[in-house]
Amino acid sequence: MNLDHSILTLILLAPLVGAGVLALIPERAGTKIHAIGALIVTLVTLGLTLHLPWHFDYAAARGSFQFEQNCPWIASPAIRYHLGVDGLSMWLIVLAGFLAPIGVLASWNAVKERTKLFYTLFLLQQVAMLGIFLALDLFLYYGFWELSLIPMTLLIATFGRTENRRKAAIKFFLYAFIPSAILLVAMLWLYARTGTFDLPTLQALAAQHAISTNHTALWLCSLAFLAAFAVKVPIFPLHGWLSDAVQEAPTAAVMVLAGKLGLYSILRFSFGIFPEQSRHIAPWLIALGAIGIAYGALLALIQTDLKKLAAFSTLSHVSFIVLGIFTFTTMGIDGGVYQILNESLVGAALFVLLGLLYERYGTYDIRDYGGLATKHPWMVTMFVITTLAAVGLPMLNGFVGEFLILSGAMQSVFSNHILWTVVGTTGVIFGAAYMLWMIQRIFYGKLGLRSEEVKGWDLCAREHLELWPLAILFLVMGLASPVWMQAIDTYGAAAANHPVTAEDAHQVGAFVDPSLAAAAVNKPAPPVNKGAQY
Repeated sequence: MNLDHSILTLILLAPLVGAGVLALIPERAGTKIHAIGALIVTLVTLGLTLHLPWHFDYAAARGSFQFEQNCPWIASPAIRYHLGVDGLSMWLIVLAGFLAPIGVLASWNAVKERTKLFYTLFLLQQVAMLGIFLALDLFLYYGFWELSLIPMTLLIATFGRTENRRKAAIKFFLYAFIPSAILLVAMLWLYARTGTFDLPTLQALAAQHAISTNHTALWLCSLAFLAAFAVKVPIFPLHGWLSDAVQEAPTAAVMVLAGKLGLYSILRFSFGIFPEQSRHIAPWLIALGAIGIAYGALLALIQTDLKKLAAFSTLSHVSFIVLGIFTFTTMGIDGGVYQILNESLVGAALFVLLGLLYERYGTYDIRDYGGLATKHPWMVTMFVITTLAAVGLPMLNGFVGEFLILSGAMQSVFSNHILWTVVGTTGVIFGAAYMLWMIQRIFYGKLGLRSEEVKGWDLCAREHLELWPLAILFLVMGLASPVWMQAIDTYGAAAANHPVTAEDAHQVGAFVDPSLAAAAVNKPAPPVNKGAQY
């Protein structure tokens, strides 16, 4: 036994044990003991996640999982403690570990009351996110998926900045929970048909068309999965919760609120268990992605509230990823996965910076700002770097993801892909417009009301520590993208080249090697898993 055999459990246990310890420490006014404890726990978790890219086998077979732990848990129904990572999940786990200490530092002065509750909930949210990325058993995954709702809802309801926080929390919870209940029904139907919750087994059965011969039931099941994940992304027009939740959520929570969990789940479960159904519905999702890009960017252009601007910017950026992954091209999927990392990092930097402005001036109204460049030279520097990364300036990380997505979209086999790619490309133009307008309005021109009344201050050492790692990553990921892509491509190539039948190819207009189609149809199905270890 070495660390490879237990690293995934250790990654889960670190924040879980940390949350338990923080919950037992009494809260004392004026002390930072819970913030310090949370920072130590998140740094330990980050150190554990870095073991994965360091020891990842980049030459392993496509579609295979590494660092696996697969142990019996419950005999009937057959539920297993099955964890594993591949090129899709590895960097997302590292991302979650990286953002956690930044979230703690961003909350250092922003959260002054009920700190024990805040940091305990924050670490539990960390456990849920990591569990979602690690779980390879549907039942285990669903437990982490539902767990992710509770801390986030409580963080919004308890630590929101206005009297609308409870309304925003309830809206977020209902939007996420109702489709999740339908998702559970779909998972139980899958188990009834196959006798297993094991994801690799379900993927093998799906590749051989052996899950069910009832095509209508398969379609309904796939839609249940997709709906639950689409709300969490959110995919247009299921974004009704986003603006309110972003406005109310504290900075540490809003950094992980949208995008990662839903997009990962689509890539892992919708594409893995329902490859044919995902390809059939792809033209609709490409269209919704393109519409969401333009819709979010246009709404961001007219906002006067900085948090609302950031919320609709997030909608536009995650819609860009949706457009990319549903092209089912290697470039599109690789670019989509890479852009999940980029959007998360850029979004984190933007929300941290907006939180710092709010700490100094007590408002998110952009009309109250102006002329801050001379007062905050380091802050404006960070804002400009973040803005350039967000709009996809070459040499920065956003350019790589956007270029791959648009290139993959132009190669897509689906009808009208050129039209929707052109519509999506307008988001790049609108994105530059609203981000640069925001910079101009906050930092240049005539002094605003709050700028005259409140002295403010530039970045302190702690705030530099929050922001410089993000800024450095923007440049490194733009110049050295193959470091990340060599793992991501092991997933992207496998997902894009998933075998389909000749009939499927005709329906979506693809060209498929007949030998692959014949193998997918004629290969005998494996025995149903009844709880045996794989």
